[in-house]
Amino acid sequence: MKLLLDIVWTFMQIGILSFGGGYASVSLVEKQVVAIKHWMTYSEFADIVTIDELTPGPVAINAATFVGTRMAGIPGAIAATIGTVLPSCLITLLLAYLYKKYRDLTAVNGAVSGLRSMVVALIASTTLGILQNTIYAGGPIDPIAVTLFLLAISVLRRYHPNPILLMLGCGLLGLLIYPFI
Repeated sequence: MKLLLDIVWTFMQIGILSFGGGYASVSLVEKQVVAIKHWMTYSEFADIVTIDELTPGPVAINAATFVGTRMAGIPGAIAATIGTVLPSCLITLLLAYLYKKYRDLTAVNGAVSGLRSMVVALIASTTLGILQNTIYAGGPIDPIAVTLFLLAISVLRRYHPNPILLMLGCGLLGLLIYPFI
């Protein structure tokens, strides 16, 4: 029971501070789960983010559900999901009301602009951390991972394909290449 309460409380904190949507909250989940709670390693967390990208649904809720499941099975998944969603629902209702009422004020527009910059920084920080762990996980730089990353980002920027198809393609290439090196 203590673990379930800890999971709910941890993910409520993440839910309260998750400005900018799921991708921005991934860095908060990582900090709590890996750095503070030590519930999993950074490599395990990166695997969860990867699997999270392949599953339908909101990124933050999926990540919470995966972490909760790993920590305490189905009760942990439910606790983490409730912890993530409840604060967001309450805060969203309050902000929607306030924004509708005061959206024409200069101060409100300034605050929204400031938050937007912070969200981009959170996303960039998480992305750089996962990239570093992917291409350099404490050993030599993985040239295959670097090549797949550069290929994927080039294809994404130039052709704008379905990201799921690109993920499946990179997974298939990894499946075909890594066993032979």
